[in-house]
Amino acid sequence: MLKEEMSSFDIAVISVELDRLVSGFRVNNIYQLNPKTLLLNLHGKESARINLILEAGKRVHITSYELEKPLKPTGFCTVLRKYLQNGVVEKVQQFKFERIVEMVISHKSEQFRLVVEVFGDGNIILVSPDGRILHALSYRRMRDRNIIRSEEFTYPPPMGEDPRTLQRENLNKLKNYGQLEVVKAVARFLGVGGFYAEEILLRSELPKDKPCVSLSDEDLDAIFESLQNLLSSILGGRLEPSVYVNEHGSWVDVSPVQLKKYASFKCVRFASFNEALNEFYMKASVGAKIQDVKNLSAQELSRLERILHDQEEALQEARQKAEVYRKIGDSIYLHFNDLQLLLQRVMAEKREGKDWKIISETLEKEKSESKVPAVYFDALNPKTLSIQVSVEVQSFSLDLKISAQRNAAEYYEMAKKAEKKAAGTQKAIEITRKQIERTRLQETEKVEKVSEQPHVGRKREWYEKFRWFISSDGFLVIGGRDATTNEIIIKKHMEPNDIVFHAEVQGAPFVLVKTQGATPSEQTIREAAQFAASYSSAWKGGFGAVDVYWVRPEQVSKSPPSGEYLPRGSFMIYGTKNYIKGAILEVAVGLKRENQNYRVIGGPTEAITHQTGIHVKLVPGRESSGNIAKQIRKRLAELSSEDVRKEVLRLPLEEIQMFLPAGGGAIK
Repeated sequence: MLKEEMSSFDIAVISVELDRLVSGFRVNNIYQLNPKTLLLNLHGKESARINLILEAGKRVHITSYELEKPLKPTGFCTVLRKYLQNGVVEKVQQFKFERIVEMVISHKSEQFRLVVEVFGDGNIILVSPDGRILHALSYRRMRDRNIIRSEEFTYPPPMGEDPRTLQRENLNKLKNYGQLEVVKAVARFLGVGGFYAEEILLRSELPKDKPCVSLSDEDLDAIFESLQNLLSSILGGRLEPSVYVNEHGSWVDVSPVQLKKYASFKCVRFASFNEALNEFYMKASVGAKIQDVKNLSAQELSRLERILHDQEEALQEARQKAEVYRKIGDSIYLHFNDLQLLLQRVMAEKREGKDWKIISETLEKEKSESKVPAVYFDALNPKTLSIQVSVEVQSFSLDLKISAQRNAAEYYEMAKKAEKKAAGTQKAIEITRKQIERTRLQETEKVEKVSEQPHVGRKREWYEKFRWFISSDGFLVIGGRDATTNEIIIKKHMEPNDIVFHAEVQGAPFVLVKTQGATPSEQTIREAAQFAASYSSAWKGGFGAVDVYWVRPEQVSKSPPSGEYLPRGSFMIYGTKNYIKGAILEVAVGLKRENQNYRVIGGPTEAITHQTGIHVKLVPGRESSGNIAKQIRKRLAELSSEDVRKEVLRLPLEEIQMFLPAGGGAIK
C-alpha cells in the first residue's frame, strides 16, 4: 500500500533537516499549487534558492523540481504574501512529537508562525505574533478546539504519550488495554500509528496480535528497548533515508531509517531524508495522476461499452424485424387469393349482423375440416378489427378494414422502417466504436503527459539575477535590470580590470564585461555594446540603433558635482568616453544543451548564434512580453528535433521572458 502521509517519526527528522537548511532564508514568494499545497520560494545568501513544499495532511519537504505555478494567487495565498513575503525564516520545529511542523518567520520586527498539520484532513494556519489565527486553509469548529479567524490558536490535544520522554514504568499501562491486540494498544498509547507500532513489535520479536493482558515484564522491556533504539537512530542522526520498492517495481514507502518491516523489499538509498521525500512524493504524485487518468478513462469506456452493447442489440432486433416483416409481405402475396377471400368473408358476415363469436366458431370448425381459406385462421380481435392468421410457419395479424394487398404494403413499409432504423443504428455503432478507440488513445496520451516528471531545477549562478550573456570569446557580461541592480553591479561586482558600457540614452543599464584580467576582443566589445543598447529604453521607443560608450572602472563615480544629487542607480562618468556608433537593437533567444537538459539563453545575436543553432531573433515591436514568449517557445520547438520538442514546449514562459527587453518586441 502506498504511503499517504508523513509519520511523527518522519516529522521529527524533516524538522531538524529543514531548520538547518532554510533558517536565515528569506521568503521570496508563496504559491498555492492546489487546494491543499503551498510552495514557498526561499532565497538565501549568494543567490541560493530553495523551494519548500507544504501539503496539508500529507508532507513537508524541499523539492528540487520546477513545479507549474498558477498565474493568479488564491485569497489564502494573498494573505500569506501580505504577512510573510520578504520575511526571514527563524526556525523550523516539530510540536512535541506530533505530526505538526511549525515555521517561525520574522517580518517587520514581528514573529509569525506558519503551522502545518500533517494528520487527518490537514490544515495550514497562519498565527499572529499575539497567538491569534490570522488565516487558515480551512476553518472548522471541533470538540476540543476551533480554527476560526481572530480566535486564539491552540494545538490539538496530544495523540498519545511523547515517546521521547517516556519512562519504562509508563509502559505498564499497556496491560490496562485488556484483550486488545498489543499492536493497536501501542499505536493508541504512543500515538505513532499502526505502521510504526508494528515496526516496534517486529523489532521486539513479539506477535502483534498478542493480548495486552498477557504481556510480561520481559515483553514490556523488549518494547521499550525497541522504541529507544528507533528513537536513538532518528534523533541521534544515525539516518539511512530509504525508499522501498516492491516486486512490481512500485515505490511503496519512504523512511528516515531502515525498517525491519521492509527487509524483503528492494531499497533505494538517499543522502538526506529531504531528497528521499522529494523523489518519493514526486513519483507517487505521478503515479496518482496516472491512476486518476486510468480511472476516468475506465469510467468513460464502461459507459461507451454499455451504449455499444445496447446499440448492437437494437441493430440485431431491427434487422430481425425487417426480415420478418418482409417475409410476411411475401407470404401475403404468395397466398393472396385465399387471404383476400378470408378477409372479405369475415367482413361480409359481420355486415350481415353475425356475432364475432359465431364467426370465430364457424371458422374454427372449418379449419378442423381443412376447408380453404379457413385453414389460415387463428383468432379474431374485435377490439382492433384484426384477424390472426398462420401461413406455413408464420403467424401474423391482418387488418380487416383493408385489403390483403394493403396489408402486404403495410408490412413492406414496416420492413423499410426497420431497415432504416438498422442503418441508423449501424452508423451510431460506428461512431461509438470510434469514441471508444479515441478514449483509449486519449488515455495513452494523457498517461504519457502526466508521466512526464517536472524538470529538476538547476542551481542558479550569482549573475542570473542580472541581465547577462556569455560573449563569443567566453567573457561573462552582466547588466542591470533596474536602478537597484545597476547600483549593485557597480558597487559590488565592478573590478579594476572590467569594462563599463552605457547607452547614450536615459533609462539604460550599466553593463560590465567581466575580464578577469584578460583583454576582450573587438567582437566582445561590439556584443557588449549591442547588449547595452538593446536592453535600454531605446528598445521600447522603437529605435533601430543608438550610440553606446565604454569606460574604465576608475572613470565611474557615485560622487556628483557640487550641489547636485545622483538618484539611485545613477553614476557620474569622468574622462574620455570610447564610442561605438550605431549599435543595432537586436537580440536572440535560444536553447543550449547542458547536462542532458535544455537551457534558455539570450543576448546579442552573434553571441547566441555562436553557442546554438536553435534560436529566434527579436527586434523592437508591439507584441507583449507574454505573447512574444509564447511565439518564441513555439518557434524553438519547431526548430528542435522531434525527441526534445515536447520538452521545449514545457519550458516555463518566465525562463524566456527573463531575456526579453522591456517594452514588447517582434520576431525578425
